[in-house]
Amino acid sequence: MFKVVIDATPVAPKPSGVGFYVANLICALDNLQAQENFQLGIVFQPRLKKWLRGDWNFPNFLHKYSDLNLVPMPVRVSNFLFSSNINPIVSYFEKYLSYPNIIHGTNYCVYPFQKSYKVMNIYDLTFTKYPQYTDSVVQTYIKKVKRCLQWTDLILTISESSKQDIIDYLQVEPQKIIVTPLASRYYTDFLSTEKTKKLKNQVKYDFSEPYLLFVSTIEPRKNITAIISAFNYLKQKHKIPHNLVLIGQKGWHYKSIFTAIEKSPWNNQIYHLDYLSDDKVALFYSKADVFVYPSHYEGFGLPVLEAMTLGAPVVTSNTSSLPEVAGDAALLINPDEPMQLAEAILKLISDSQLSQLLIEKGKHRAKLFSWERTAKETLKAYKSIL
Repeated sequence: MFKVVIDATPVAPKPSGVGFYVANLICALDNLQAQENFQLGIVFQPRLKKWLRGDWNFPNFLHKYSDLNLVPMPVRVSNFLFSSNINPIVSYFEKYLSYPNIIHGTNYCVYPFQKSYKVMNIYDLTFTKYPQYTDSVVQTYIKKVKRCLQWTDLILTISESSKQDIIDYLQVEPQKIIVTPLASRYYTDFLSTEKTKKLKNQVKYDFSEPYLLFVSTIEPRKNITAIISAFNYLKQKHKIPHNLVLIGQKGWHYKSIFTAIEKSPWNNQIYHLDYLSDDKVALFYSKADVFVYPSHYEGFGLPVLEAMTLGAPVVTSNTSSLPEVAGDAALLINPDEPMQLAEAILKLISDSQLSQLLIEKGKHRAKLFSWERTAKETLKAYKSIL
């Protein structure tokens, strides 16, 4: 039996992004412990603000796991203290975690333990390829990643596209990188008729009005201004009856996006709904005439998979990892060409047979991805270095 300790620091009360991946991976690995004969441990560090307040509690999600370990310092402090693997503080924490066989760093870094094999997640290289799409925190990742590569034994990433970027931009040997894809938070029959009816009564939107849908963080990399341009064109040229619904929290550099909304002649038909519960997001996926996701760059593109899972026909970009996720179950467009996006949307809302075909293909493709598969691929990766 071997022991793995996973860094669960990215898990927040409402997990999204990296935290969503980590929470689901931990849950899926926990379910495999007995049959795969390994032990799962969890390490967690409090956020800086909570640490300053003396709040060092684990997120509620983690309480159900028995082997929980707290590092009583925020990541900013530990990054400074763990800058070298020849360090008495590092040795102390490795001993504190009972010398695991594998320590798994889940957010672009991993502790420099001397006696453990070190595994690190790198999800994408936005901070290197497209720094203009990142905030000041993400822009510091490159130094952290390059430092950790000095002692990392294995890198996990989420698509073949990201793997190639890691090879090209960080000069990592291909055999040192293993792809473990993500999975949806939903399943095909997630919404029952009764559940759908109940949720409709909780949401302030008239679902009798057709709509185009986007779901993700509101930030420039997602290319939302192109969606608005395409929407304006389709309203003016083809008089489509649709609204545009944008679901997602504000990220960074989002002012130009909201300026574009305000300037739209149809701004009263553009809805930004900010954060919604998983159930309510699922409802919007399931009722959308088209899901639009013309992102410039993605490590995986999870919203595309979720839209396909819940029966929304998809238009997405032909770049980065998105064709890997979508396969032949979506219309692919050049994200730098808003007219291609508009034409693809028009094609779907004008051709019910094509729309239904993509819905069926999407549901079938979505079944290829599961958190159990992700966990098994991750375990296989662990075993490859033991």
